[in-house]
Amino acid sequence: MRKGFVTAGIFAMLASSSASATGLKIEIAGEANGTVMIDLLEDVAPQHVAQITALAKKGAYDGVVFHRVIEGFMAQTGDVEFGQSEGGDTARAGMGGSELPDIAAEFSELPFDKGVVGMARSQSPDSANSQFFIMFDAGHFLNGQYTVVGRVTEGQDVIDAIKLGTGGNGAVVGTPDMMKTVTVTE
Repeated sequence: MRKGFVTAGIFAMLASSSASATGLKIEIAGEANGTVMIDLLEDVAPQHVAQITALAKKGAYDGVVFHRVIEGFMAQTGDVEFGQSEGGDTARAGMGGSELPDIAAEFSELPFDKGVVGMARSQSPDSANSQFFIMFDAGHFLNGQYTVVGRVTEGQDVIDAIKLGTGGNGAVVGTPDMMKTVTVTE
């Protein structure tokens, strides 16, 4: 019971801290180099947007790698626990999250088209935390099963140039591309 109150309080704090946040500016480095602008959809997924913006404001996403990149599908990043390019355990990237609680699903009618940003999760729909993915192409089989949090408004060409992973799971071999800096925009 008490955990519910604490979790509700954390979400209220996160929502108030990101009330004016409307997007992210991501500087990508590696095989892909450049700036990506993302419009966050607070009206569609307010709790997810609040968590992403809180982590970005703390600098938690700076230096985090794109650990899972599948050609024609998506590039996944955001593992702030294991995905740090320096000092992280990138072999475990994709298995971690943040110190913040997992978020209940906020599914919508918005389709997973090229450039859409969705929240990664485990088998449980209510397990999203810090990881997200950006679509290379439409993936409508994800519709209604993953939370849409935003869309790329500039720099899709940079996303399309991210170093691809190998194999079915899209794990990146060698040095993966990374989010050098992630800044919340107003």
